[in-house]
Amino acid sequence: MTRRGGPGSAASLVLVGLVCQEVGASFAVMLFPQTGPLGIVMLRLLFSALLLLVIARPRVRGHAGSAWRSVVGFGLVLASMNGLFYLALERLPLGVTVTIEVLGPLTLSILTATGLARWLWAGLALAGVIALGAGGWDRLDPLGVLFALGAAVSWALYILASARVGREFPRLDGLALAMAVGAVVALPFGIWQAGPALLRVDILALGAAVALLSSTIPYALELVALRRLAASAFAILMSLGPATASIAGFLLLGQRLSWLEILGIALVIVASIGAVLAAARRSAGARHPGPDAEEPLSEPVG
Repeated sequence: MTRRGGPGSAASLVLVGLVCQEVGASFAVMLFPQTGPLGIVMLRLLFSALLLLVIARPRVRGHAGSAWRSVVGFGLVLASMNGLFYLALERLPLGVTVTIEVLGPLTLSILTATGLARWLWAGLALAGVIALGAGGWDRLDPLGVLFALGAAVSWALYILASARVGREFPRLDGLALAMAVGAVVALPFGIWQAGPALLRVDILALGAAVALLSSTIPYALELVALRRLAASAFAILMSLGPATASIAGFLLLGQRLSWLEILGIALVIVASIGAVLAAARRSAGARHPGPDAEEPLSEPVG
């Protein structure tokens, strides 16, 4: 009897999840005139937290103080990562924003690597950033770039924080609780920026759709895929995020990129894949730094 599904179908699930993330990000950009970036961040985190709490039904008793501190820290990272990402999206094309953000986990992989190969991947990533700028630094809003770099740092911190929470809490419990913390942190900023728009049913429905597309569906698909894919293969597929973001930005938002910007995105993707493959060769069977196998290895921020 053949086993249903395999690496090919699992890879398809990851790619569908990536597409959902970027479609969700595109919807979020469309909502900016009504809610502002911080308003949609609040809606995304709030609805994501509610969905995860219903799905995971986390146990709140019996955890040490250190575990709760880890959850609070994780929640703060989630709020800052999403907030900075959407603030960058307000000023930069989707593909460029995701490419800059990917530099966070890529840098973490390079810093924790050994050998000369890591300098090759670092050099490729740097060349990618230079190519993005060569496409016209005047087209890249400086504040938007700073926000995207802040999101990149937050994503690297997310990887470290999620690994710790994954050791402290079973399954999705820690992620659900941290998402709730992030939603509480984002609440006053979202209310301040979105104001009366939050009373509109259509805005709330679209905010729920962004949460569903950007978090819930990708989480579910990734959890299924991770049972059939090696962690390194999963990480390689996730490295394609800048490409899917660029395509979504072009098709849904009409954001055109110069050929140099496309080259820069491609170089960052190659650097990410190279860093992942180098890590896999260093330690066959070693896990990508992230949460437990039952949890997604990366928070979708697109």
